Amino acid sequence: MLYLEVLFMQGLLLGLVVVASNPSPYFAALGLVVVSGMGCGLMITCGGTFLSLILFLIYLGGMLVVFAYSSALASEVHPETWGSPRVALNSLIYVVGVLLGVGFFWEGWTGGLGVTVDQVSELSVLRGDLTGVAIMYSSGGGVLVVGAWVLLLTLFVVLEVVRGSSRGALRAV
Repeated sequence: MLYLEVLFMQGLLLGLVVVASNPSPYFAALGLVVVSGMGCGLMITCGGTFLSLILFLIYLGGMLVVFAYSSALASEVHPETWGSPRVALNSLIYVVGVLLGVGFFWEGWTGGLGVTVDQVSELSVLRGDLTGVAIMYSSGGGVLVVGAWVLLLTLFVVLEVVRGSSRGALRAV
C-alpha cells in the first residue's frame, strides 16, 4: 500500500509540473485531469473512499467547464507541446525546484506515511470519510449554499465576459 501511495504522490507532482509549465490550455487541462485523479487516488489509499469519489466528479465537471472556456478563447493553430524548448525548460526548472524542496524537507516527511483514517482507533464502528461528509453537510450547510451561489455568479460573469459582441464564445478569433 505504501508503494501505491508513493506512486500517487509522484503522479500528483508530475501532473502539477505539467500544469505549471505548459502555456497551452489543451495540455494543461490534461495535466489537471491527471492531478485530480492522482489526488483522489491518494485520498483513497488514506481511507477516504466516498469523499474522493465526490471530489473527483466535482473536479472533472469543473475542469470540463474550464477547458471549454479556455479552448474557446485561446484557439491556437499550433499550440506548444511538451517537446517545445520553452515548455521543456520550464518543466526542468520546476522539477529541480521540487527536488530541492524534497531534499530540504526530507527529515520531516517520513513519520506519517502509511497511516490511514481507519487505523487511528482499533474498534471504530464509523468510517472517517463518512463522518466527515455528515459533518460537512450538517455544520457546513451554510458554507455549501454560499459556495453554490458564488459558483453560479462566477458562471454568469464568465459567460458575460466571453459573450463578445453578438455570438458569444463561438465567434471567430
